[in-house]
Amino acid sequence: MIPIKINNSKFLVKSNLSILEACKYVGITVPRFCYHETLSVAGNCRMCLVETSMDPKPVSSCTRPIMKDMEIFVDTPLVKKARENVVETLLLNHPLDCPICDQGGECDLQDQTKVFGSDYSRFFFNKRGVEDKNCGPLIKTIMTRCIHCTRCVRFGTEIAGVDFFGTLNRGTSTEIGSYSSKFFDSEISGNVIDLCPVGALTSKPYAFKARPWELKINESIDLTDSTGSNIYVNFKETEVMRILPKNNSEINETLISDKARFSYDSIKNQRLQKLFEKHNLSNSFTFKLSNWPKVFKNLDKLLFTNPNVKVTFLINEELDLESLTILNDIQNKLSNNVRVKLIERSSNIPNNAFLSWSNDKLVDLKKNVQYCFLISSNIRLEGAILNAKIRNKVVSDTLNTFSMGQNFNSNFSLNFINLNLNNVLNFFESKSNISKLLVSTNKPLIVLGETLNKRLFGNFNLTSLIKKIIPSAIVLDVKKHSNTESMQLVNIKALDSNTFQNSDILINLNLDDDAKIRKIFSKFNGSLIWLNTHGSKIATKADVLIPTLTPFEEENTYLNFEQRAQKNFKNLAWCR
Repeated sequence: MIPIKINNSKFLVKSNLSILEACKYVGITVPRFCYHETLSVAGNCRMCLVETSMDPKPVSSCTRPIMKDMEIFVDTPLVKKARENVVETLLLNHPLDCPICDQGGECDLQDQTKVFGSDYSRFFFNKRGVEDKNCGPLIKTIMTRCIHCTRCVRFGTEIAGVDFFGTLNRGTSTEIGSYSSKFFDSEISGNVIDLCPVGALTSKPYAFKARPWELKINESIDLTDSTGSNIYVNFKETEVMRILPKNNSEINETLISDKARFSYDSIKNQRLQKLFEKHNLSNSFTFKLSNWPKVFKNLDKLLFTNPNVKVTFLINEELDLESLTILNDIQNKLSNNVRVKLIERSSNIPNNAFLSWSNDKLVDLKKNVQYCFLISSNIRLEGAILNAKIRNKVVSDTLNTFSMGQNFNSNFSLNFINLNLNNVLNFFESKSNISKLLVSTNKPLIVLGETLNKRLFGNFNLTSLIKKIIPSAIVLDVKKHSNTESMQLVNIKALDSNTFQNSDILINLNLDDDAKIRKIFSKFNGSLIWLNTHGSKIATKADVLIPTLTPFEEENTYLNFEQRAQKNFKNLAWCR
């Protein structure tokens, strides 16, 4: 810690900070456009100018490191006038279209202009126009609004690993563009929308839909994968308008995947909103509207007329922990008649295996790790946030990475080693030629993919095997679904042929219409009950259609692949 003075007040701060970071550390806000905590320092917007006792003229606080006994002044008349001139320069070519800009109301340029801008301009020439770029179906561009902060350029190069944006031309002709005509091909491309301080990059699906002051905000979690990224859900009345990342330094920091950001539109179409019952005619059938008393009466006939009726609940690994606990209690009390089965078991870890070995966390990536081994994992698709964290460590800390499994398009340097399952096990048992790397390193990072778990049967636990051989290893078992760890907690078994053949009633609980479900429904001759948020073609084979709530409409708990319990919250508008 070293002593410094900021506006004649004494502070003790860390010695390796810039002036801007030191001011932020003590609670003093310095305006900026190009600086961002997750990106490298550019120092090109000049909005963060400050005066110091060691420099003859104002300096950019994001690039100037602090020194012992340095005196810093952030609001002198000279600094204020410099910021006024910077804002005036940024507005030279900026269009006056705030009323139709989707960034209006949450725009950094608007806020800085209000505080530091002047009430007149000395510019009397025509504004320059810039051609919009086609980034694909997710990102809308109006490049005339761009202030050349280069946040999007640095994000693509440093975090996404895609050199899509770049700085073209120079001087007054400078613009941000793409080197070639192509889409922004990245699984986390939507994060440039949050990084852009103006309305140059906005969400294309959200365009002209709402204003920020019309939206209500809920804290929630991403359920599209097993990472459990923290998110903000923005509602207008009862409709989800957009999803934004919530900063969580232990999980996703300020990033979310494109699946998490744009998948909310799936809850709008083909929603099952009313009760339907099937009525058989002579040669066909039809569905008629029903009500809860009728449905409960018919369910009583199905379930309690015959005391030996066999009921099977079909679930997947996305069911929340509360519902899973209730179903498990029912199964334990009525074990002769009720069973709860998974459509497909993605992993074969025995019951309560997490008690044997404590799971490693995403924050363990910040430790001194030299080698990373991806075991049968396409990490870009299975865990986009984990992939971004590993890529950042590869670029900054020279992390050596190896992939054992099928080749995939990685966005960082990766050594592919094609091994079958037996060779993978020999690798962990130090019977392979490359096992020396695993044994010689202190804290190897091992990422286990979803496809590997499907090839392990019985009570074999690969995580336990790795921990026994290398106790210091950081093992991250990436799952495909959002709540797989909860299934292992209560030890739900997969559906087997014996259970299927002896069942009289199948209750489908929030399962997707896929090939496996269609095969089961086509072969089953008993009664089918469809409990789901959506209808589908295969749902017409059911006898009763019952609507359920989406995760945005209820409060539930989920365990991510770290076995971290997190809860999502519902929109209070549905409670009225």
